[in-house]
Amino acid sequence: MRAATFFDGEGWREGTLSVHGDRMLLASGSPASDLPRLDGVIVGGFTDHHVHLQLVEHTRLDGSRLGRVVDLGANPDVVARLAAHNSSRIAVGPGESGRFPSKSADLEELRTPTAGRATDVEYAGAFLTAVGGYPSDRSWAPTGSFREIATAEDAVAAVAEMADAGATRIKVACNSSAGPVLDDDLFRTIVELSSQRGLPVVAHAEGPGQAQRVARLGARSLAHAPFTERLSDADISAQAASVSWISTLAVHDDAGRAIAVDNVRRFHAAGGAVEYGTDMGNGPTPVDLNPREIDALREAGVDGPALLRALAPVDPLDPASVLLLLPHPTSDPIDARPLKV
Repeated sequence: MRAATFFDGEGWREGTLSVHGDRMLLASGSPASDLPRLDGVIVGGFTDHHVHLQLVEHTRLDGSRLGRVVDLGANPDVVARLAAHNSSRIAVGPGESGRFPSKSADLEELRTPTAGRATDVEYAGAFLTAVGGYPSDRSWAPTGSFREIATAEDAVAAVAEMADAGATRIKVACNSSAGPVLDDDLFRTIVELSSQRGLPVVAHAEGPGQAQRVARLGARSLAHAPFTERLSDADISAQAASVSWISTLAVHDDAGRAIAVDNVRRFHAAGGAVEYGTDMGNGPTPVDLNPREIDALREAGVDGPALLRALAPVDPLDPASVLLLLPHPTSDPIDARPLKV
């Protein structure tokens, strides 16, 4: 057993680290004064809030510094199976609740039996988009990864399908630069239906005015920090009070990156919630922490404790969580390494 300093999501705390078989367990509380101290500090595995697991070699998550990923566009049946395969949190007995209320028995069979720690997978399921809208015409979009919404009845069916498949949020695409987008009424309908199922709406907002529009219509998060245009200071203030932004700064070309970094800098300064995300699968992105995204966030003024919060480490006290070791509390997150027995 060793004394250990760990990050609990808000600040640095003291606890003890012990070995139980082939796993290490962290407990909160003041350690005895005579305990040897761990060389370094502990954080839970980081969260990438925007990935596409069907577009990457997802098995490489094992051993990465990611403790949780959020898939924002996939065939719901495929991504549910990937999540079940990776998860140690699926229902395993009568009366226990899991993420898959209608499929837990079948999906439990896919869970990898392991005493180790795996990257937790959350997901939105399929993109909901207008008829002919992005990404319905994209060659990279996997079969079954989008639903075209023409009517309120389509919206009812799509939201119910994603919720029943275990989605933790609903993804709506509004890319006016690439094709038609949902009208205001249909977007509001999706927001209302999602809210009834306890699911926030995450919007891909691209094209002039789309970031402002989806926030006004009730989206809780933007899948990309706005990169089409420089938002006004008034728009930044309104967004900081109502939505969170997933960064994805490094995925853009130079022009889009410069716009997004400027928007994030002002959004963060206004108190807006910035979440680390990479759009993993969009181009040659690592299936791990992305140094280029970390650098871009720092350029936008998100650094130190704010950067650690944007990375949203999983709870290190959870026995199922990935644990990482940093040299000291002010270390670069890129220096984190999986903690091993």
